[in-house]
This record gives sequence, structure tokens and C-alpha cells, in this order.
Amino acid sequence: MKGEHGFVHFPVIAGLPPLGGTWCPACLLPAQKMTRLLLGVTLERICKAVVLLCLVHFVIIMILYFDVYAQRLDFFNRFNIRNTSRAHPYYNFSRPNGTVHSYTAVTSAGDSFTPSAKLELNLTVTEKPLLPCPDAPPGLVGRLLIEFSSLMSMERVQRENPDVTEGGRYVPPDCQPKEKVAIIIPFRHREHHLKYWLHYLHPILRRQKVAYGIYIINQFGEDTFNRAKLLNIGFLEAMKEADYDCFIFSDVDLIPMDDRNLYHCYEQPRHFAIAMDKFAFRLPYAGYFGGVSGLSKAQFLKINGFPNEYWGWGGEDDDIYNRITHNGMKISRPDIHVGRYRMIKHERDKHNEPNPQRFTKIQNTKMTMKKDGINSLHYRVIHSAKYPMYTNITVDIGKPPPRPARG
Repeated sequence: MKGEHGFVHFPVIAGLPPLGGTWCPACLLPAQKMTRLLLGVTLERICKAVVLLCLVHFVIIMILYFDVYAQRLDFFNRFNIRNTSRAHPYYNFSRPNGTVHSYTAVTSAGDSFTPSAKLELNLTVTEKPLLPCPDAPPGLVGRLLIEFSSLMSMERVQRENPDVTEGGRYVPPDCQPKEKVAIIIPFRHREHHLKYWLHYLHPILRRQKVAYGIYIINQFGEDTFNRAKLLNIGFLEAMKEADYDCFIFSDVDLIPMDDRNLYHCYEQPRHFAIAMDKFAFRLPYAGYFGGVSGLSKAQFLKINGFPNEYWGWGGEDDDIYNRITHNGMKISRPDIHVGRYRMIKHERDKHNEPNPQRFTKIQNTKMTMKKDGINSLHYRVIHSAKYPMYTNITVDIGKPPPRPARG
């Protein structure tokens, strides 16, 4: 509209400042400039976000780098310490989280020297303490396929278990076990069965995170077999080597079919082999305690160990059951689906015929258990040897007393 003085007047547009009440075309931003402005602001924000993301990425990379560097440094420290231990056998590395002991060595000339005078080494090892092993190890498989048709050899067993040390010893490297377990096997002329037992049990025990040692107690000679006495001997001989907390007594022909059947000790004496294939996977009777059982050191000593006077087959496991109940303890068992076992089929061993006196002895457990047991044990070690997968101890257990004539 044209005013009085020839000026053109326009109404004020919302969002644009008026200039003296008149419209200035130069002050109005075109739509194209507005779009570019908004695009610039958006790009600026994106750039800032990218820069921030790069900074976070850089920080993470640095953290990972220093962590790997620390692990490598720790690895080489361990390597150097192992080399030093070989070169200097006087070092004591028995404390995994401790400091290396000082020592005094002897030279070829007979002169002694100390590290402060002759050798200056800083061998302080700082390792993180291991966490306790879990009650339910994550690597368990569950139900296992057990078969005895394939050929088995000790060389194969050794190849399959390279981390088992001499004497059949193993300690989990990634956690701290709650107890040390000695597995005692009464033995005579069962080499074929032993190969299968070792083939299956070593991997099972390792998956269960058990710290263990395996002891084969071999009866010398051809006299009547005495299973319970061999188990008593295994307890004493294993205690000479390590301070074991738990003892599992197993026949060499029984293989667990489920690795969730954990081989450690419980608050009450444990019966592991509750469902064997030869019994149609059922418990034969309520007081059955045969095959595979476990007792802690305190529980074993409380019942005075096992009886020594059961010569021949049968009776000793029922006597052990009576000892446990007479001392106020109860038998604990796994679930019947977990406690399944396969038995390697075999003929009855020669000189292991059924003991005709076993029923009379079982009835007298309460009177005999205090004088017949670990406190009355006599034997003689003939030979002891550590093999890659087990420790063998051959013992002379004496001769059985003459059986009274019938009638």
C-alpha cells in the first residue's frame, strides 16, 4: 500500500523484526539459507558425537592394552620363576601367594653363601588368590555313555589326561578346591578293568573340579582277598603323602554314568553307587553300602575305620553300614537317576569266595568295631611306585585265620 509520502508499507510478518515499521527484504532469510543453517547445526552435533565415541573407544582400547600387558608381564614372571627354581633347587615355592623364601646354598668348594652376598634377585610373586571351586561346576555333562568294547591302553589314558601329574594327582588350576580327595581302590589281577576305570574317571573328576590322588592298593600273594583291610591300608598310606580331607573307596569295576554324581565328602557318610546295572538300577536293600562310598577323615576315624576280619567276598560293606549307624550318623545318597553305575562284567575272582562267617560277624558289629579296625591294622608294604595315572602300593596283609570246621 502506498502511503502519504510515497513509501510502501507492509504489515509486520511474524518472527521477523520490523525496521521502523517498514519491511526490509534484505533482512528476510530465504528458505534455502534456513535449511543450510539447520543442516550445519545437525552436522556439528553429529561430529561432536563421533568425536565423543572415538574418545570412549580410545579409552577402552588403552584399558585392554594395559590389561594384556599386565597378563604378559605376569606370564613371563612365572616363566622366569620356574627357570630359577630349576637352577636353584633351594628355593621353596610351596606358598602360591607368598614370597620366595631366602636360602643358603653350598658351592662346590663347600662355602655357603646367601642371596644378599652373592645373588640379588627380586622374585616376589603377587598372584590373585583363586576363588573357591563352585559347588556345581559349570562344565559337567550329565548322563554319560559308558562302554567297554573299544580297546583301551595306559598310553591312551595318559594322552587323554596330560594335566594329571605323577601318581595320579590333579589340582584344578582355575579355582581353590574345598578339600583334598584320596580315591582308594582295593586291587588284585584287574589290570584290564583299571584301564577303563582310569579312562572314564580322570575326565569326570577333572570336570568336577576335584583335587585328588588315586591309590591302587594291591594285595600281594594269592591268599583269600580282604577288601576292607586293603581300604584301611589305603587310608593310612594316602595320609602319609598328603593331608587328605576326604576318602572315596571304589571298586575298580564300577564306572559312574553321570558326572553330576560329585566325588567329594558330605556332612554324612556318602553312598555313591546306589543304582547299578546288575541290580536293574535299583538299590538292593536299604542298608546297602557297597561298591563306591565316601567318608571324611573325621567320619572314618569315628567308626575306627573298616573291619579287618572279613576274608573273602561279602559282609564288610554291611559291617561298615552298622558302624556308621551305631555312631549316630546316617547315610546320604544322590538321586537315583544320578547315582547310576555300569559294572564291567567278569567272573568271580579266584580266592575271593563268599565268606560263610559274614552273617555272624555282621550281627556282632557293635561289639567288635572298637577293637577291630584302623587301631588293630597290621600289614607290610612290599612295593610302592608312582605311575603317570595312579599310585600303586603292593602290600602283604597276612593270612586269614583258619576257618572252623562246619558243625
